[in-house]
Amino acid sequence: MHILTGAPGKLITVTGIDGAGKSTLAAALHTALKDANENAILVGKHTTEVAMSAELSAYVDSVNTVVYRRDPTVGAACGNHYWLFALAAWYALQDRLVIQPALRAGVHVILDNAHHKILARYAVCPDVPTDLARQLFAHLTPPDLILFLRISADEALRRRNGDFTALEAGRTGSTSKAFISYQTHVTEELHRQATDATWVSMDVTRKDADAVLCETISLLSERLDIQIP
Repeated sequence: MHILTGAPGKLITVTGIDGAGKSTLAAALHTALKDANENAILVGKHTTEVAMSAELSAYVDSVNTVVYRRDPTVGAACGNHYWLFALAAWYALQDRLVIQPALRAGVHVILDNAHHKILARYAVCPDVPTDLARQLFAHLTPPDLILFLRISADEALRRRNGDFTALEAGRTGSTSKAFISYQTHVTEELHRQATDATWVSMDVTRKDADAVLCETISLLSERLDIQIP
């Protein structure tokens, strides 16, 4: 249950290519905020709990099942337009029913798997107009801080021990070369989105998880006046 306070919470999102360490940072930052007695929640692609509503939670979970817990064999068959609209529905529900109420209650939200990577992926998809994808996500709550974890595609592949899905190679092939080429294009598109001061580009290529967390904590102090000892 969220406790109402006078000041709204801050929305902090983490983005970057597959293998950049987004989930690792998001989880560590959430723990650091809680340890500092900050009211915070971690929201990811499987977060479906709607505060004080079992019925809405069940509905959001059913949508999550369709989008993220489907049989892998159906993905390509449904087509790019279907998945764009399905993802837009998911992000709209999570934003309206989970993120916005938390922020209004003064709870900081750390958002892992933010929509920026979805936009970047569709920008390199020839079947879907980029403007269509952008419009579908334009209504989402604007973040107070976007942490763009920047890493080379080669290093991302190394961190994953060469293991990746067909989607993470843009369904362009099953070779390491396909992964690197696709993730490089996604990185370029993320750079194109970084047009305002809410974006912070963090080169994490040669940094371990602790170093990335320390840098993030400093950014929260400087940018959002959130102090974590």
